Amino acid sequence: MIEECPHMRGSGRPPRRPAVAGLVAAGVLFVSGCGYDDGIGRRYQVTGTVTYNGNPLEMGTINFQATTPEGRSAGGDIQKGAYRLTTQTSGDGALPGKYRVSIVAKDVDMSNVEATSKKRGGAMPSKKDLGKAFQTSKRLIPAKYETPGTSGLEAEVKEQSNTIDFPLTD
Repeated sequence: MIEECPHMRGSGRPPRRPAVAGLVAAGVLFVSGCGYDDGIGRRYQVTGTVTYNGNPLEMGTINFQATTPEGRSAGGDIQKGAYRLTTQTSGDGALPGKYRVSIVAKDVDMSNVEATSKKRGGAMPSKKDLGKAFQTSKRLIPAKYETPGTSGLEAEVKEQSNTIDFPLTD
């Protein structure tokens, strides 16, 4: 014989399960975006492609600079033309709002940096050597795209999953 829960005796209803109800409520909050507790706010996925003269940009970095003081910048690596933005944790997206965008793509020759580092007996290259290699490296796109003020690139992140492409030209 199955025993009834004493507080439900004669009601014909199954016993309440407050733990299950709490888990369901927590799940709803997390899915709706209220589950962030890092103080930054709800971020939305931002992915896209970057092309230069019709071809995928092989490598580089992209930066979304917020246009308002309460905004927060986000950035990501470009690999084979594709990018995904990060604000705080890898791939977490960006806050909703408007952004000015910059893209840097350089072919850095690390062989000289590594050779210099080995001559000095160190395993890690110095910041000075890395900076010099970066400054003398070959640009893969025009310099105007390297700063938000000259790139002419803008984007708006909406409260949804976002796909934002950047077709760059000369």
